[in-house]
Amino acid sequence: MSFILTFLPLIAMAVVQSPPPDSFQKDTIKSAGGDIEITFLGHGSVMFSYKGKIVYVDPVSQYADFSKMPKATLILVTHEHGDHLDNGAIEKIRTDKTTVICSVVCASKLAGAVVLKNGSSNTIDGITVEAVPAYNLVHMRSEGVPYHAKGEGNGYVITFGSKRIYVAGDTENIPEMSNLGTIDVAFLPMNLPYTMTPEMVAEAAGRIKPKILYPYHFGNTDTQQIVNLLRGNKTIEVRIRKMN
Repeated sequence: MSFILTFLPLIAMAVVQSPPPDSFQKDTIKSAGGDIEITFLGHGSVMFSYKGKIVYVDPVSQYADFSKMPKATLILVTHEHGDHLDNGAIEKIRTDKTTVICSVVCASKLAGAVVLKNGSSNTIDGITVEAVPAYNLVHMRSEGVPYHAKGEGNGYVITFGSKRIYVAGDTENIPEMSNLGTIDVAFLPMNLPYTMTPEMVAEAAGRIKPKILYPYHFGNTDTQQIVNLLRGNKTIEVRIRKMN
């Protein structure tokens, strides 16, 4: 019995804690009307601050203690998978003034959310959100069944002042990426088998032409690969942040 009593605290001590808010990497992007501060929470979770407004994309409890994070003006959810849709995290940052925007397949899981289909848009507190396609063409869960089906998930193009930021969600280098218009900052996923290889990301970036590229959602993928692939491209700055 004494062995059990002394062993249990060791188990409790092994529980992984979410990082504290002041431990995250942050970047600042200049924009008309004010700076955009990007906070890299982890995996597919990112937070933007602009003119006193807080925008989250895919907040998930594993990557932050959202009870200690700023309350949200706007929450964007790309699709229904558990590493992107987490009601527990959302409820900790949601208020009665928060707008939640989601893709079609998330509607039944997010009470009171605004559903945006691919190709539609909405403007909340001066921040315009465009929902764009996010899906697989090559990588399949089983024959004919993609990890992410066309029309079910969203990527988002978010306009903060003069800057347009593309957060791609779970997707491959799909044809629609050629029609996004001017993109200043792009977040592109890079992990197998669910999204893109580094080569796919490089191809997509070549068509999107962002000024800044953040690989994200990259799991165990070696991020140096995308740095090497785009080394000769002088118009795209690749920034590696802690987003695995």
